[in-house]
Amino acid sequence: MLVAGLLAGAAAARSGDTTKPVVFPILGATHYVDDFGAPRAGGPHQGIDILAAKKSLALAAEAGKVKFWTTSASAGCMLYLYGASGTSYYYIHLNNDLTRRNDDRGKCVAGTAYATGLKDGAKVAAGQPIGFVGDSGDAEGGHAHLHFEVHPGGGKAVDGYPYLQTAQHLLFAAPKGKPFTLELDGTVMQPAALTLRLKVSTVHAWPMGQRQTRLRRPLLLNVPDTAIVQSTNGSSTRKTTILSARKGQTIKVWTMPATATLKTERGDDLSLNAALVLLKTP
Repeated sequence: MLVAGLLAGAAAARSGDTTKPVVFPILGATHYVDDFGAPRAGGPHQGIDILAAKKSLALAAEAGKVKFWTTSASAGCMLYLYGASGTSYYYIHLNNDLTRRNDDRGKCVAGTAYATGLKDGAKVAAGQPIGFVGDSGDAEGGHAHLHFEVHPGGGKAVDGYPYLQTAQHLLFAAPKGKPFTLELDGTVMQPAALTLRLKVSTVHAWPMGQRQTRLRRPLLLNVPDTAIVQSTNGSSTRKTTILSARKGQTIKVWTMPATATLKTERGDDLSLNAALVLLKTP
């Protein structure tokens, strides 16, 4: 039993087990596999390569302090995030291009590699934009991606895949306290008198201008009495109630203006209030 317990503990350590989910480090569509430990020219791969569109926002996995690192030819534009939990995260191959092309005309500075206005040594909140995905360093000319490393206690890298699999994906990213409104497209899952559960496929965040598609994300909203609910068939629109919504019906929702918090960025249950609901009928 003692041996079994030790083996179980070792397995948990290898998996990079964490008790608190982190924020997924990129906003928007991504693709990744568990390539930790894969053979590389410089030795076993120490992180997870997360493919994303160039200049996608890189987000703080947790609250902490950032440090810019710009002197590694292989890492290119790099950022350390020293998390409040004691875990350190490495963000490698951040953007160094001024255009969407591979022009190499940018530098490892705020606004190009690091988030606009971010300063070296700054304290950041969980989910705060801290950089832009790119192909700097020895990733030059390849598909833009974030090499993401996890170092519990500031020690050796562990497999970040379990962290990413349980991470919290944000609907949008904004400085805490910034006013916002969301435009949501999706389908009805479950209507009620004062709430609505929908499956979101697309989200537009204003005034940030952020857009995510193909989400298939369940979301539970408040629908207060003040919300306007309408039904449209394309040629006419009439007033209705949320209880007239049918499961699977196409829907568009505009949320009430609010201020950004981690709960609203994540889209926690009932953290968002509907201002206008448009039910689409054939």
